[in-house]
Amino acid sequence: MNESGLVASFRLDGEGGGLAMDWAGIERWTPADGVLWVHLNRASDDAQQWLHERSGLSEVVVEALLAENTRPRCVQMDDGVMLFLRGINHNPGADPEDMVSIRMWIQRERVITVRMRRLMSVDDLRQALDERSGPQTVGELVAQLSGNLVARMAAVIVNIDDEIDGMQELVLDAGDAQLRNDLRDVRRRIIALRRYLAPQRDALNRLTQIKTNWLDELDVMHLREEADRVTRYAEDLDAARERAAVTQEELGNRLSDQLNRRMYVLSVVAAVFLPLGFLTGLFGINVGGIPLSDNPIGFGIIVGVLILVTLLQVVIFRWRKWF
Repeated sequence: MNESGLVASFRLDGEGGGLAMDWAGIERWTPADGVLWVHLNRASDDAQQWLHERSGLSEVVVEALLAENTRPRCVQMDDGVMLFLRGINHNPGADPEDMVSIRMWIQRERVITVRMRRLMSVDDLRQALDERSGPQTVGELVAQLSGNLVARMAAVIVNIDDEIDGMQELVLDAGDAQLRNDLRDVRRRIIALRRYLAPQRDALNRLTQIKTNWLDELDVMHLREEADRVTRYAEDLDAARERAAVTQEELGNRLSDQLNRRMYVLSVVAAVFLPLGFLTGLFGINVGGIPLSDNPIGFGIIVGVLILVTLLQVVIFRWRKWF
């Protein structure tokens, strides 16, 4: 993390590259120098102080950029536009569905972005500028950054689909109680991702409808395409959620059937041994008058009777189609 709060800053050269800037360069910058992009770390006191005291932004805009929690949205204010988006969390040890917010203040000659945690999509944009294949205008910068955010969602959503496919195969093959926890986890992740996709789509669509002097027709077309991709991803997540629910229901049915079959077997065994237990208990009481007590082959006769009773029960169960 950059302790100064300035994660990165570039002055676009209009040819796909950019000149890296420090705090001093930012202070010296004027609109006549070209488009300025400033990327800040919200957690830094230096960044917050610069936004409040030297950025020239209204307090309403600054407070929105520094808000603790945000949802994707697009709002036109004063001479600029606030655009808040979310990106997949690719930080080590983090859950991808714990989406990271990026807050943008966009003007004709300047873009200020604020993040709480690192975003790989921003790193992609910085690398493109270093390789002189980055944006040339404010509109291209916003469109490219939005595109990077959306593009990195694809792998996570495909991975969720693959996970559900694997779980469906496991359910069809055998079914495992552990799958219930896995399915519950997948559904939780889908809900977390889906929570931000719909407002993100609306924010991008809203941006294309705002009349600005820094978005040309090509930029608007790119933003509409990204909004359409977000819509498709939201639909894919909805479909994945339904598949997960159906799979979980099928798994529940499978486990219920297994339990019912086991209970049925136990019931049949209990039914078979119930009369046997009654007879052996009856002949085992230590009182006078027990039949065959003095007969040397009495034990064999009793065993034979028990076998006949068992066979009779089996015949009755078969006739009644109980098994």
